[in-house]
Amino acid sequence: MSEQNLIRSERRGPVAVLTLNRPEKLNAWTAPMRESLIEAVRTADADPEVGAIVFTGTGRAFCAGQDLNETASVDPGDQAAAEAWIDSFDRLFRTVRDTGKPTIAAVNGVVAGSGFQFALLADLRIGHAGVRMGQPEVLSGIPSITGIWAMWSVLGRAKTTEFALTGELVEAAEAVRLGLLTTLVEPEQVLEAAVDRAAKLAALPAGAVSLTKGRIRELEEESLTDAVRAAKQVHAEAYASGEPQREMAAFIGGQRR
Repeated sequence: MSEQNLIRSERRGPVAVLTLNRPEKLNAWTAPMRESLIEAVRTADADPEVGAIVFTGTGRAFCAGQDLNETASVDPGDQAAAEAWIDSFDRLFRTVRDTGKPTIAAVNGVVAGSGFQFALLADLRIGHAGVRMGQPEVLSGIPSITGIWAMWSVLGRAKTTEFALTGELVEAAEAVRLGLLTTLVEPEQVLEAAVDRAAKLAALPAGAVSLTKGRIRELEEESLTDAVRAAKQVHAEAYASGEPQREMAAFIGGQRR
């Protein structure tokens, strides 16, 4: 699949729908995919006809997180590669956070790891009863650093620690109870419900919405900067040990924990 098709963009009235489009890989991230999404978000944000943005995925997953085939071969001594990987997520996260337009994640299926973190960046998240969510990075030898930042404001210390250390996914009903999902609808209604909610948000006074989002963003800015700094340091140390590469290779080879 070409880089141009990794993210599908369409308009539904005042709503831009951006669809992660790697269904054969459960929409797992690659660097080109993240860059394509950044560009799509910036385009939607700059369009005066767009009042809100919806994110969703093709197939049975929203986003399974990092494509391990891309990161399993990182040279243990290549600190620059580990830092560049974190930088690409930093750009994506900040691009989504910086838009003054409302954002909704239409969570159509499993969402895990950095995909889970990405979904938490949306202002609202609509899913269905079959959705499973969580932060399983540690199971592949990847320390959860930006994951801790993304979960903390929603879950608090106890649940963030549980998610980060166990790697377990939660079912949709529990995700709603914890605030990870805003609401549940029938599976076939997820995207429609998200677009409908987004259109209602788009009809609100844009200045008030943007300024409100700006204040929310400001409250988390310092902690995100610290999380990215820490992630670069921790991931460089982890990759230098070779453990993530070994665990990812084992996972790819079918040895799953």
